[in-house]
Amino acid sequence: MEKNHEMQKFKALEKDIVRHWQNGGKYVHGQVPDRRISTGKGSPRRHCLKDLPEGEEMLILAHRPFDGVHAYAETGPIFLCADPCTRGGGNSELPDILTTSPDYLVKEYSADERIVYGTSEVVATPEIQSKIADVFANPDVAFIHVRSTRNNCYQLRIERS
Repeated sequence: MEKNHEMQKFKALEKDIVRHWQNGGKYVHGQVPDRRISTGKGSPRRHCLKDLPEGEEMLILAHRPFDGVHAYAETGPIFLCADPCTRGGGNSELPDILTTSPDYLVKEYSADERIVYGTSEVVATPEIQSKIADVFANPDVAFIHVRSTRNNCYQLRIERS
């Protein structure tokens, strides 16, 4: 039986917060983002959901992709375009940034932002869509975070459509 991938939506970071950081606004640790030049390797941008090409300016900052502050609210480094870009995602198509690694960590959360234990796992890139469909079959899962397996960096959020 084929799984319905239309029941999921990949979500990039919101435009307003990204523009805040691109305009020199402070992030969660009270600092302004670092400006660096991309080496072209491993710089997935969390707003346009594409990899940053070599030689382009980027922002590096700490981000906590949760509404609340609690034990499960992880904070970690992310990359963004230094200049305004178009927000990616918003649909069920696998974004570019989830095609550049052999696997990703898929973590499931409840509506109160707690990990749904026994569900998170490292998933091979070609199997991500199927894993997401399986995860959303569990009514306890409200949303998913995808993280890199190498550095545990937040990539994006996935919600039910």
